[in-house]
Parts: sequence; structure tokens; C-alpha cells
Amino acid sequence: MFKILLIEDDETLFKELRDRLSQWSYDVYGVKHFDEVFQEYIEISPDLVIIDIQLPKFDGFHWCRMIRSHSNVPIIFLSSRDHPMDMVMSMQLGADDFVQKPFHFDVLIAKIQAILRRVYSYSTGETSLKSWCGATVDFSNNTVSNERGTIELTKNEMFILKILIAKKNQIVSRNDLIKSLWDDERFISDNTLTVNVNRLRKSLDEIGLGKSIETKVGQGYMAKEERH
Repeated sequence: MFKILLIEDDETLFKELRDRLSQWSYDVYGVKHFDEVFQEYIEISPDLVIIDIQLPKFDGFHWCRMIRSHSNVPIIFLSSRDHPMDMVMSMQLGADDFVQKPFHFDVLIAKIQAILRRVYSYSTGETSLKSWCGATVDFSNNTVSNERGTIELTKNEMFILKILIAKKNQIVSRNDLIKSLWDDERFISDNTLTVNVNRLRKSLDEIGLGKSIETKVGQGYMAKEERH
């Protein structure tokens, strides 16, 4: 049974979500002390975190940073705030998705299921190591290493990179990436993919590989590698 930590200070909404998620056989936990969110996260060790932005003490962005400094556990923001920068900030901090209140529960459960399938059914028996552009890509540890160092990617960044490397020197359309990442493109915005790819490219820049991911305007993205 997957464990979900729901960081939500609206008691009525928390109870509704807990009850409905429990019907899907998820084990749902809440936060007892909103000034100790990170400590409670460590104790619970959830498989997925759902977090509001507006919280007592510190906002959800603060706790997302704390959790991301420790783990790549999937994170979904659930918020009534509708400014585009809230979604951008969420993605830049490493969140996997952003759901705006009010929302349809069926949409939320579809997102949860898609993320859990993607993250925890990640191993398919294939080798976890791949050579690309002189770097070693370790799919099991979400790292990319070369002579300039080692970077750690989020689950989304690594999944995107894996798809692009599998079709290196070929254009992968945005629609194909969205379908692969979120199973059903109706449940994700086009802007979210852009943020994730930009974040991947920025991470790769640290070891000199950012330019190896090319944007093909109006078509999609391509992982370049010189043919020998």
C-alpha cells in the first residue's frame, strides 16, 4: 500500500481527501505540527507528498525545498492560488505536478496513479547505466556523471532524458513526451513540460551538457550525440 503525506491545513478538505484516497487503498497521513513538517515527513517516509502552498508558519514552497534537499519523492502541489508563477515556482523547486483548487477528484486520482506508476514501476529489467555524450547516465540513481562532475536529476528530468536518449539524434514531439510522462495529456499543461525540459537543460549545464538537448521549434526536443 502506497503512503501519501497530505500537507493541508484545511481540516475539512483534509478529511475529505483522506477518506476518498483511502477508498483507493492509499494510506494517508496528515501533519500534526505545521512548524515540524519536515521532521514528520522523515518519520512517515511517504511514497508521495501532496502539499498546499498557503500553510501556517512556512509556505509549501519552503517545505518543498526541504523535502527536495533530502529526497526525490514525488510531490504534487494542491492550491487555490492561480497565478502562473505559482506553477512555475512549483516546477522549478522539483514538484511533479500542480493541481488548482477547486478540482475534480477523478483528475487528482488520475495524476496520483500516473505518477506512482511512473516512479515506482520505473525498473523494467533493462540495464540501469547508459553512455551518452561521454557521460554515464545512471537511471537507477537518477545521476549523470562525466569528468566535470556528477549531477542528480529529479524523477521527471531523468524520465525525459531517458526518452530522449532512447531516440538520440531524433526529434521527440512534445505530445509524445506528455503522453509518456503523464499517461494522458488531458491532465497536464503544455507549460509544465516546458518548465521540466528547461530545468533538465539547466541541470545538464552544470557538467557541460545543456546544449546537447536541443529544442526544435514547433516540433519537439532532441538529445544530440555525435556519430562516430
